[in-house]
Amino acid sequence: MSELKITKDNFEQQVLRSELPVLLDFWAPWCGPCRMLSPVISEVAEEYEGVVKVGKVNVDEEVELASAFRVASIPTVVVIKDGKIVNTSVGYKAKPQIEALLGLQK
Repeated sequence: MSELKITKDNFEQQVLRSELPVLLDFWAPWCGPCRMLSPVISEVAEEYEGVVKVGKVNVDEEVELASAFRVASIPTVVVIKDGKIVNTSVGYKAKPQIEALLGLQK
């Protein structure tokens, strides 16, 4: 399963009600560091399928969600477990750092 496109319409079902931890990537198509982070996020989504759910939030299209999470800079990565934010990171991060945010060190 690849990343899910998270919108305000599917947020509650896909994120808040998720039984798995959710990694949300707040990004925009024009953002260079976001484009650098994208393949890392894809890798995590594939490698940890069934362990973590990975969603992408386009901040240009989902202004309300970005505002609700107080996203001021992108990329911003947020980890949510049981409907609560447990970790947040701003800026490009390498895969081991993303895994660490999720508590998935190998």
